[in-house]
Amino acid sequence: MSQADSLKNQLLIAMPSLQDPNFSRTVTYICEHGDHGAMGIVINRPTKLRLADVLQHMQIDSDVGSAGDQVVYLGGPVEEERGFVLHTHTAPWDSTLPVDESISITTSRDILEAMARGEGPQRTLVALGYAGWGAGQLERELQDNAWLSGPTDQAILFELPADQRWEAAARLLGVDVNLLSSEAGHA
Repeated sequence: MSQADSLKNQLLIAMPSLQDPNFSRTVTYICEHGDHGAMGIVINRPTKLRLADVLQHMQIDSDVGSAGDQVVYLGGPVEEERGFVLHTHTAPWDSTLPVDESISITTSRDILEAMARGEGPQRTLVALGYAGWGAGQLERELQDNAWLSGPTDQAILFELPADQRWEAAARLLGVDVNLLSSEAGHA
């Protein structure tokens, strides 16, 4: 797969016809995509957990104050017990994958420890679990009209309320998802 064909650093927008309960009406930020498959974080499925809950569970002392109220998202159905921090670039962490020149994903404890001290990245999204696709699977799902893919917007990733992200991501493509038919057609 060429770099031009990769969906890395794209938003994957579930079509209204996608009925899988794990992905219905979701927006997924694609962190990795190649011949081996794809990996992303669902960015619009908030949980009842807050950052303070995660820090407490991991026995990380915290003085984050109101930052502890940050929502934790269900990043996908794979490895839901594993944490991921999607963030703007900052100091290097122990286990970080740069997605593009401004966004990375980190899975190591040190970023949470820094966030607990109020020293972490300025913009973050904390998720449990991820979305994964095997080799060729995402490409088949795109052909079957299960998804739209489009550009990333940091405001959608980090600022917009979760319940507005699905429609906002589609609007970046000039699409009103509420007007799309749930029936797929092929010419």
